[in-house]
Amino acid sequence: MKPALSFRQPQSPKAWHKLPNGELILAEINQLLAPWWPKFFGYYLLKIGALSADLESHSSTIKNQLTVSGFVERADVIADVDDLPLLEHSVDVCVLSHSLEFSVDPHHVVREANRVLIPNGYLVITGYNPFSLAGLNKFIPYRKNQQPWNERFFSPMRVKDWLHLMGYEILADDRVLHSTLANKVSNGKVSGFCQRFAQNYLPSLGSVYVIVAKKRVLPLTPIKPKWKLRPKFSPVKVPTMNSSKTVAPPIKK
Repeated sequence: MKPALSFRQPQSPKAWHKLPNGELILAEINQLLAPWWPKFFGYYLLKIGALSADLESHSSTIKNQLTVSGFVERADVIADVDDLPLLEHSVDVCVLSHSLEFSVDPHHVVREANRVLIPNGYLVITGYNPFSLAGLNKFIPYRKNQQPWNERFFSPMRVKDWLHLMGYEILADDRVLHSTLANKVSNGKVSGFCQRFAQNYLPSLGSVYVIVAKKRVLPLTPIKPKWKLRPKFSPVKVPTMNSSKTVAPPIKK
């Protein structure tokens, strides 16, 4: 397995319309996450990356919603996604929408989100599925050098492995858009035999994955020492030769 670290700087898009069928991908993600926003509670919701800023989270009860991005016009806080200027355990919900594909060290991006997330907080991650029809674009000569097919895709299984190692519980893992996403797709309807077959019989091969996880932190239970009373020192009485014999009085002559 190749390391997640990249040796070049990926070109992160500013908005969804910069990606092929990006607005359609955004609509499908919003549809999947719509039931989840009311379930999230807390004080702060953090959207990491410019693409995360466009997710419709208006139905969430969390009032303080911020976006961290490197683009000035797309951020409330201007910073790198792999170096968040936030305190540890200060955010209730973190959203990473298509941020891992355009990061130098995606594993570190997940660790940073984990650092600022409170215990029992929620983490939402979306991305391209390499084991899908969209992942096949990386092997087509005239497409593999175009964005986003020229970037590194990470499978949802690998992302879930990262989360499991950090102690997360996977609440949802869904796939959408069984299409190559290279050509124009209207209203999410796929065309072609391979695409319809994958949608009906291979649902796990959707081109976009959406993962919802909860950070579980087990409390440490202190082990109390078993105190034992020190036994009192009681020397063993050993009978002596003198104490066992009766001394007779001297006889007068």
